[in-house]
This record gives sequence, C-alpha cells and structure tokens, in this order.
Amino acid sequence: MAATRYRRFLKLCEEWPRDEYKKGRDLGTFLRQRVASAFREGENTQFPRVRDTSFTGVTVEECKLLLSEKKGLWKTIMERFSKSPEDAPEKAPEK
Repeated sequence: MAATRYRRFLKLCEEWPRDEYKKGRDLGTFLRQRVASAFREGENTQFPRVRDTSFTGVTVEECKLLLSEKKGLWKTIMERFSKSPEDAPEKAPEK
C-alpha cells in the first residue's frame, strides 16, 4: 500500500511544475520536500498507525463485539451511537 501511495506522489511531483518566481512559497517545491521527508525509504516506507481506531472512533475490539451480535450491522451501529434508551421517547404500544 505504501508503494502505491509513493508512486502516486512521485507522479504528482512529476506533473506539478516548479515556479522559479515563487522562491520559498512554491507548491511544487513544497510537495517534493514533503514527499522526500515522508518516504525516506522510498517504496519500502512503513506507515505506523497513529491510533487504534477507525474514522468512527470505534476500536478493533468494539468493532468485533458489534459484528458478533446477531442483529444487522446497520441496526447495531445505529443503536450503539444513538441516544441512550432512557433519553428516547417511549413508543406507542403496537396493536
């Protein structure tokens, strides 16, 4: 995955021209410097995970717990992140 990302950034650097008139504030030069510092080992660069959560903020253990329940995934997630049952208004009895 890092190799693909590295190749994409290299392609971006190739296609983004440097502007000699914008010394010190050229985006092309900035991109090249950032790519060089982020990919010091080229395609072999490893990216450590900063957090053990996904975009939802759910940890791996919580995700496994949610998926192990017999309910549907969407219903489980909605129940997990919705208001607590005490806050929700009571439903009318079914006929």
